[in-house]
Amino acid sequence: MVEAQITVNGEETPISPAAPHTTVLDFLRERGLTGTKEGCAEGECGACSVLVARPGVDKPTDWVAVNACLVPVAALDGQEVITSEGLAAEGEPGTPPALHPVQEEMAVRGGSQCGYCTPGFICSMAAEYYRPGRCAHAEQEQEQGPAENADAEHGPNGFDLHSLSGNLCRCTGYRPIRDAAYAVGLPTDEDPLAQRRDQSPPVPVATEYARDDRVFLRRNTLAETLQELRERADAIVVAGSTDWGVEVNIRSRRADCVIAVDRLAEMRELRVEPDHIEIGAALTLTEIERRLDGDVPLLAELFPQFASRLIRNGATLGGNLGTGSPIGDSPPALLALEASLVLADADGERVVPLAEYFTGYRQSVRRRDELIRAVRIPLPLSPVVAFHKIAKRRFDDISSVAVAFALDIEDGIVRKACIGLGGVAATPIRALTTEAALVGKPWTEETVAGAASVLQAEGTPMNDHRASADYRSAMLGQSLLKLYAQTTEAVSS
Repeated sequence: MVEAQITVNGEETPISPAAPHTTVLDFLRERGLTGTKEGCAEGECGACSVLVARPGVDKPTDWVAVNACLVPVAALDGQEVITSEGLAAEGEPGTPPALHPVQEEMAVRGGSQCGYCTPGFICSMAAEYYRPGRCAHAEQEQEQGPAENADAEHGPNGFDLHSLSGNLCRCTGYRPIRDAAYAVGLPTDEDPLAQRRDQSPPVPVATEYARDDRVFLRRNTLAETLQELRERADAIVVAGSTDWGVEVNIRSRRADCVIAVDRLAEMRELRVEPDHIEIGAALTLTEIERRLDGDVPLLAELFPQFASRLIRNGATLGGNLGTGSPIGDSPPALLALEASLVLADADGERVVPLAEYFTGYRQSVRRRDELIRAVRIPLPLSPVVAFHKIAKRRFDDISSVAVAFALDIEDGIVRKACIGLGGVAATPIRALTTEAALVGKPWTEETVAGAASVLQAEGTPMNDHRASADYRSAMLGQSLLKLYAQTTEAVSS
């Protein structure tokens, strides 16, 4: 087995002697790259963000911003990382490095404030700076005037402000930061990081990194991984590590064995078949969002409300479903889409409807030696959909209640209704009683008002620090009324 190492700012760096649970953040800081900061250690503030070279959607390689505080450094064996220090170009001998265009705009527009969060903002902004789709919008703006999607959250240069949704400024300096984001131009042809996008991404490498009786494993194939999982009952499976990383940092949990599945080719496919769409469980939410490009409208509504771009760059559907959390954002939407899961073990595969997957609080039918290989969404899709997330913050927050709707309405009659709920029971659930109250009825204010009363009684909501049981119940009913108000004009037309 080749010595584990990563390429940091163009230099190959051995991972040893770091412990298997050591985060990329701590690894970098121990090597003097202190621009990467620890703010929350939970992936909520973005002070730790760095760029990682990943397989691209529109180009061979994408520069993707991730939370360095959550990712084990061993997970980046064979990968390429750029920190805020690595963005600046080398100057002439005896002169300081030349600022990167993003750094330059942040400096001249006063976006640095105290500077603590600035390196993280810089890396997230750089990821958006190099996004191929943004370049297309910017070129359109140069040729035809401001892009059509320019608004309060999208700049005339095609910059999507949501790319910074996972970065917090403690000095409330958001306006100059936004100004800097909307001022950046296009990468030049000589920009080495822009050129890197046209080259092949780093090849996933098998990793067996052991220290102090603990080991981090990545196998080459799904079959090898499943065999390893069968033989190691104590193993923790990670993809983006957006959940496990919090356990390591906040609760000081350590695992004797961690098995990574994020680069397994068999779990990274997205296929559209005549009767279903199959989404690999190890694709990140950002990859799914960009590859589907709105073809599954309910998921298109879900993704912008799922945590932040930094988290979506690492989080996967397999991980979100695998935790079994009753407040995960993807289960309600996938329940409304009548999705099924492909569960794989060393002996083969089985397909389980998601509605039958959850068995209790953070419990499911998945066995310890099984992985969620893929999610299957049946076709055709229902045309009337919505995803309503009730939370204390608009973005980057945990939901108090999540409701997903998928309805077929023909000639003013509800022919089919699927409603997924999160945050109102020990597991994500289908609102079966409400669905029955809608199917076969006219899509009218009277029908919806009656069904909303039924929906308020679905589940067994509880009181906690996020919301009371009464509030959760009320929000269920209001969600259906909101859907009616949003869709009446579209359905009638």
